[in-house]
Amino acid sequence: MDELKYPIGAYEPQSYSDALRDEWMLDIKWLPSQLEAAIQNLDEDSLQQPYRPGGWTIHQLVHHVADSHSNALIRFKMGLTENCPEIKPYDQDAWVQLADTKNLPINISLTLLHGIHLKWGALLKDMQPADWQKKMFHPEYKKEMTLWYLLGLYAWHGKHHTAHILQYRRRENV
Repeated sequence: MDELKYPIGAYEPQSYSDALRDEWMLDIKWLPSQLEAAIQNLDEDSLQQPYRPGGWTIHQLVHHVADSHSNALIRFKMGLTENCPEIKPYDQDAWVQLADTKNLPINISLTLLHGIHLKWGALLKDMQPADWQKKMFHPEYKKEMTLWYLLGLYAWHGKHHTAHILQYRRRENV
């Protein structure tokens, strides 16, 4: 079950390096296209299937990534402009049950992701070395997180959910 839940493994924080920063920034840049390729040619029946037993449907998963990465862009902007702002947690399970996720096609969230990631990429490219150490406080986990930590987390997050879809496709041969 762990392999189904974490197909690329759990996120593991890494020490700062320019090479890793560049890699993660490319992960952010290319996620919308990679996610789009992962769902290409899936029919509506497949989109309504859970990516793993007990998991969200692929339809919900695509909308979740757009919601999550929308929050990420805002979190980065807050982290760059405020002194250790508090992250606003949200109930991801409740969000995937809302009308926009239930009723809108996934191309809406894919389009949103392309725009979010273009804005986010421009923001990341302009960050200075000291910016990566700016902190935010996450009340759910009761700890401070640097923008560096969050960059790695969201780079992992995109690959993690793309891997869920690819894993589903291999398992179901679709």
